[in-house]
Formats: sequence, structure tokens, C-alpha cells
Amino acid sequence: MKNAAMVLGIIGGIVGMIVGFFVYGWVVFTDWFNGEVVDTIEVSANAGRWQLVGLVAPILAIAGGAMSNQRPIIGAVLMFVSAAGMYWGLGFGVFTMFPIAMCGLAAILGVLGATSNTE
Repeated sequence: MKNAAMVLGIIGGIVGMIVGFFVYGWVVFTDWFNGEVVDTIEVSANAGRWQLVGLVAPILAIAGGAMSNQRPIIGAVLMFVSAAGMYWGLGFGVFTMFPIAMCGLAAILGVLGATSNTE
């Protein structure tokens, strides 16, 4: 279970990183217009939260996945915080459902791997 948590956490972090790149780019793109094209593109009030979550959540998922073999509880906590952060900051949608689900499942598998007695 620890290996499955590691793989799911790292893959979830990489997919979350791709989503984070696009979210961060969208915020910069809309901020670049700065209200000049009001009818077409509008700057969100949650732009700072999007940028923060788009940067931090994938890093937490990759770090949690990487440490899930040696420290499964700490890795599970990091992956759960990553999944919860993506859900809170970006919402549950077409592009975020896979990284949220992968990080959440990896966190569950990390906790189960920590409680199992087999090595």
C-alpha cells in the first residue's frame, strides 16, 4: 500500500502541477488586461488563492508521495492537505477531479500502509 500511495501521490502532484501552471497563467493573463476587456475577460476575486494553491498543493502532493514509503503518516497528511487545498482553492471540476481523487486515495492508502504489519 505504501508503494501505491507513493505512485498515486506523485502522479496526482504532477497532474496538479499541470493544472497549477494553467491556473497561474490564467490569473497572470487576466491581470495583464487589467479590466480593459471587461465583457470578455474578468479578473477573479480569488486570484491570489488560485495562485497560492496552484503552487503549493502539487508540491505537497509530490513531497508526500516521495516520503510515503519511509514516513507514511506524514506523507498521508501532506497528500490529504494537498487534496483539501485543491478542493478549497480550485473547486471540484473537470480538470481538478483527477489530482484531488489521486491525492485523497493516496492519503488513505498511506494511512492504511502505516497500520499494516507487512513490510
